[in-house]
Amino acid sequence: MQYWLMKSEPDVFSIDDLARLGTAPWDGVRNYQARNMLQRMEPGDLFLFYHSSCTPPGVAGIGRVVGAAYPDRTALDRASPYHDPRFTETKLPWKAVDVAHEETFPQLLSLSALRNLPGLEELPLLRRGSRLSVMPVSTGEWEVIVLAARQK
Repeated sequence: MQYWLMKSEPDVFSIDDLARLGTAPWDGVRNYQARNMLQRMEPGDLFLFYHSSCTPPGVAGIGRVVGAAYPDRTALDRASPYHDPRFTETKLPWKAVDVAHEETFPQLLSLSALRNLPGLEELPLLRRGSRLSVMPVSTGEWEVIVLAARQK
């Protein structure tokens, strides 16, 4: 099993939305490096659900990958904010994965709190200029973050 961190703006899709739905597609990723991470995901992998572009940003809970990556068809949907007229049925470079809700933390573990936790010095999220929406998390980093989030 692998661990991940996936970012979403809570006014677009939040941990509460995932909890209400139970399962949902994680789509709309429009960065090649993040897309490659989605392709590496396997059913059963766990991810930290990170609320971004909000005040404060932080880890809101845990989700589980329930299926292998597949073509993200939102690029073809004219009504989608992720529509891109350059793509066709035979040319879909973006990927999506289906995810399920596992746990909502009692409180958001904020980005500032993450910066103060020992053991996260190499976490890609905390590196200057890191804007990836999907990134790997080591087992040690996962344990530090989940323990801190559950103690809130």
